[in-house]
Amino acid sequence: MGKDSAEQYESELAASQEHVEGTLASQQTFDPVAEKKLRRKIDLFVVPGVSLLYLLSFVDRTNIGNARLAGFEQDLGLAGNDYNMILSLFYVTYALCEMPAMLLCKLIGPGWFLPLTSLGFGVTTIGTAFCHTKAQIIACRLLLGIFEAGMLPGVAYYFSRWYRHAELSFRLGMYMIMTPTAGAFGGLLASGILSLDHFSTLKGWRMIFAIEGIITTCLAFIMVFIATDNPSTARWLSAEEKELAVSRVMSERMEQTEVNDKMNWKKLKGGFYNPVTLVTAFIFFCSNVVVLGISFFLPTIIRSIYPDKSKVHQQLLTVPPYVVGAFFLIFVSWLATRINTRQFLLFFSAPTVMAGYAILLKSTDPNVRYAAIFLCASCAFFGGSLCNAQVSANTVSDTARSIAIGTNVMCGYLGGLLATWTYLPWDGPMYPIGNGLNLAMSGVIGVASIAGLVWMKADNRKRDKMTPAEREELLSGLTPAQLADLEWKHPDWRWKP
Repeated sequence: MGKDSAEQYESELAASQEHVEGTLASQQTFDPVAEKKLRRKIDLFVVPGVSLLYLLSFVDRTNIGNARLAGFEQDLGLAGNDYNMILSLFYVTYALCEMPAMLLCKLIGPGWFLPLTSLGFGVTTIGTAFCHTKAQIIACRLLLGIFEAGMLPGVAYYFSRWYRHAELSFRLGMYMIMTPTAGAFGGLLASGILSLDHFSTLKGWRMIFAIEGIITTCLAFIMVFIATDNPSTARWLSAEEKELAVSRVMSERMEQTEVNDKMNWKKLKGGFYNPVTLVTAFIFFCSNVVVLGISFFLPTIIRSIYPDKSKVHQQLLTVPPYVVGAFFLIFVSWLATRINTRQFLLFFSAPTVMAGYAILLKSTDPNVRYAAIFLCASCAFFGGSLCNAQVSANTVSDTARSIAIGTNVMCGYLGGLLATWTYLPWDGPMYPIGNGLNLAMSGVIGVASIAGLVWMKADNRKRDKMTPAEREELLSGLTPAQLADLEWKHPDWRWKP
């Protein structure tokens, strides 16, 4: 063997050994008993508080649908498409402030950001109770969009500091269950509030905003003092538990040296242009057209199905579909964690929702139409946990993950902007435009999910075929900081479907 050939062989052997060592490092094992104990502790101290904040954020966002049944439009002199316009303005500021909110969340830490932004939308909700003109309600909805912009992605980003990729889907499901729960809770709470004669000087729909806003504000104040920013600052963890918590997360962050890395442009760009982020964000866009169409217009749809029932009865009929949606959301999120995959489950959410909307388009029987709503709600809510878990699992650094989750949620709530115009007053009572669009969006979710899965597997096979020499050529001369900035472009990276 010649000198050049020998040197090449030794170089390839060294590169191959380095790859093996890197792979073994990324597969670092921990004491399963200690991990289980730590997970339970994190589940107890981290998940419940921020999940309740998200529940109240969704209640404060969608209670306008309950207020509509209680004379909201008549009291404010709204007509035509004014209600849809007011709904859509929330998503204008929501989308515009999504990225700045996530950068601020990264900068000051989610342990501070989440309670403070919750305090903002709680106070705004209280202010909505005192609106008397269309201009005033528009101003409140615009402010609400600003304060709520960072809530959903902020919680997903917060959880990614505490949990490994395989564990994240279920924990995201534990807080995303608050989306259908908010619908059920909001309906029950609204019906209870409307049974009151008055609240201070407020009556009717104004009581809904005032009481729900006060509840949010009180919880936000409490969370300011008890929220923990990351494992290293958790007073309720021992030194050994802190070390284990950090090590678990770092074991999956290739080439990274710290959990909470400093922001830089390359990592932000890598998180934003990550192919899985872009595909998943498109899926989340379609998912939110459906989910928020249900959240905002379910009371309206129920009223069109059962126009002769009382307002309180109509409010109560919105509850059961959300209960079914919550059950299936938590089950699928648990299953995604159990089998450590998300893409297939995103695909399987589509057929049932399509069947529900197909029935709503064709059937005129009230009971059949009401049953179809259960089909829609049963699988429509999967996207919240699965999409955010997918984006988190397929980014490397804390910085890239923050912007990737922000991108995903921003696109999702652009879907919310579209959803506000899907059920128009003149399109009732069958609402062919809204139901037809949701049927189409569900089909697109199925197609995009399979397309994303095929691409990830194909690109992983391409990376597997890379020779040690090719890998060495890509990495030679790079400093540790430059290696950390490669993110998904690193040849050792593999997509996680």
